[in-house]
Amino acid sequence: MDDKVRVDKWLWAVRIFKTRSMAAEACKKGKVSIGGVHVKPSREVRLNEQIDVRVPPITRSYLVTAISGKRMGAKLAIDFVKDITAQDQLDLLEATNTRGFESRDRGVGRPTKLDRRLIDKLKQE
Repeated sequence: MDDKVRVDKWLWAVRIFKTRSMAAEACKKGKVSIGGVHVKPSREVRLNEQIDVRVPPITRSYLVTAISGKRMGAKLAIDFVKDITAQDQLDLLEATNTRGFESRDRGVGRPTKLDRRLIDKLKQE
């Protein structure tokens, strides 16, 4: 384990971001904050810090439980990070995922004009 690790490298190592460049870009765009302050990718991570990552429409919160700069498997990553996202944020995410969801059986094809009118009528209610 390392003593000092950049925040972008840590976010990548614990699998919050798929690539390190995506983590650095999120930091540059102000989507990553520690203690309410937006951080640069070069900011070093410390133990027991809360890192907030803005992933529209919610803000996910993580607690640093251990520090490592090497990417690890998902089963090992849970020892290095704890997800402490507030329940109201998770409820908001669930609501946005279920609202407006439409499904059609596979192989049915495009809706006909009549189907489209029925779908529009259901959406208005």
